[in-house]
Amino acid sequence: MAVRAVTAMACALTLVGCTSAVTGTARPLKVTDVERELVTGYFADLNEAGGQGSSEQRDLLKDTQHPDFRDESCELPTGTIKVQPTMSTLRLDPQWAPPGEDEHPRGVVLVVAVTLTVVQEGTEIGSQIGSQHVVLLNGKAYGFAPCVN
Repeated sequence: MAVRAVTAMACALTLVGCTSAVTGTARPLKVTDVERELVTGYFADLNEAGGQGSSEQRDLLKDTQHPDFRDESCELPTGTIKVQPTMSTLRLDPQWAPPGEDEHPRGVVLVVAVTLTVVQEGTEIGSQIGSQHVVLLNGKAYGFAPCVN
């Protein structure tokens, strides 16, 4: 009987000794002001490059393509694209992986609703609304060249 009591006491002390409470309140992760500014700057740079011409915009899209996916871009339309993000929809998307990929890209993945407009020779020829992913990696915003359908 004494052996059982000692064993029970040892088990109880082990359980009590291993538990600890963490103070604070659980809450979902939020997009920081710095992250929001990086995403805003990404789209501002993209639109500014588009205003300078299609070759400038293509160069920027190539330079800002996520480094792990530089070989996987789509054919952009003739002309330029204008992207208007709805920043109130910006949110973290930690489960997302690029189409055809099994893994989440390196960095902090965010998604935002955008209106993407194709402009040729100063005329808007098409527009679509969708989501665009932006990845923040080492203090820089990267994207995935948009494919216009």
